[in-house]
Amino acid sequence: MSSPFSPRSPRTLRGLGALALCGGFVAPAPAAFLEDGSARLEARTVYFNRDFRDGSSANPQGASKREEAAQGFILDLRSGYTEGALGFGVDTLAMLGIKLDSSPADSNSGLLPSSGHDPRRSVDQYAKAGVAGKMRFSQTQFRYGAMLPDMPLLKYNDGRLLPTLFHGAQLTSEEIAGLRFSATRLERYTARDSSDAQDIRLHCKNKRYACDTTGNRFDAYQLDYQVNDGLLLQYAQGGLRNVYRQRYLGAVGKRQVGAGKLSADLRWFDSEDAGAARAGKIDNRALSLLLAYAQGGHTLSAGWQRMNGASSMPYLDGSNPYLANYLQVNDFANPEERSWQLRYDFDLRSVGVPGLSFMTRYVNGDHIRLANGDEGKEWERDIELKYIVQSGRFKDLSLRLRNATYRTDFERSARDVDEVRLIASYNLSLF
Repeated sequence: MSSPFSPRSPRTLRGLGALALCGGFVAPAPAAFLEDGSARLEARTVYFNRDFRDGSSANPQGASKREEAAQGFILDLRSGYTEGALGFGVDTLAMLGIKLDSSPADSNSGLLPSSGHDPRRSVDQYAKAGVAGKMRFSQTQFRYGAMLPDMPLLKYNDGRLLPTLFHGAQLTSEEIAGLRFSATRLERYTARDSSDAQDIRLHCKNKRYACDTTGNRFDAYQLDYQVNDGLLLQYAQGGLRNVYRQRYLGAVGKRQVGAGKLSADLRWFDSEDAGAARAGKIDNRALSLLLAYAQGGHTLSAGWQRMNGASSMPYLDGSNPYLANYLQVNDFANPEERSWQLRYDFDLRSVGVPGLSFMTRYVNGDHIRLANGDEGKEWERDIELKYIVQSGRFKDLSLRLRNATYRTDFERSARDVDEVRLIASYNLSLF
């Protein structure tokens, strides 16, 4: 795999050409370009401990434990647009990861890439960066380059030290009030624990699909319609070329009920194999619903999720599936799986402790159709405690403790997990 930032690569030359073009429009009107821009630096420290509870590093699924600590820095530079009917700008993302603690026996946590000569030994540091040129006309924007897509068909993963970067083009338009259209084409991605861009591929959790299944590109088209302040409707379609196609329908609603607020989030995906069907037969329909009632500092939620079809729900490597029951460890997206969720959130501001919050949730899944014809079961419990410093020199410093327990009865493809994550994050606005 080659880096997307090689000065001789065609992709880099195209990007530099776009930047040079943008630069030509900056000179006459630098004020808006600079004054409407922003620069933010995030320092993120992560300790990750995942224990598979099998007590043996000889397990064919890998080491029995993964434990590492690392320091990350994320610099997010965003320009404004040049003045005039047609405005141009440039955004830049630069990231650095530094090893704090790691051993060959417990590596491959997803925080750090492995070294080339020893796959069990993590590198001391790694970096990645991306530039995107952007253009705006009226309420329509176009960007080409690196991006962090956040949409139902593709939500970038940011669950470790550094987020996954995707590379491509995106057009968004809001010319009609309340209606938003977007078209996205992505061709490469840089994994969360990598410096190298690679072909977009299918996620292979628990070896549901072959881990080397790639597609030439990922396309997505989406319509969002804000009916009123309390109802959002969404439709999307797209997929990974020669692998799968996918449709999505969603509705998010909220309304005042008594002294509290009731919200509902309904999501439906329809997925099938496409083109050359490089991953084989794909047949999945995923329906999920999350209901929540919030009053004071308390929020009680209940979720339900159902998989139909002969396969699990497909999604891209480096992304999070947009499912109600997607949790810290598991996605509950196995063939024919049924799962339910209970969740409780408590914002302690309501009892005089601003900045402190607590969350716990439990999901139970069953009716899983395994490859050997048996029926499988699984469950997960998550607990999270978070505190944001409210004042003083370290104002806005975020401290999080995340704990997860996952259990399954189909150990040949999945493993029990006890997991702890400690995350300290500090955001500094540079301008």
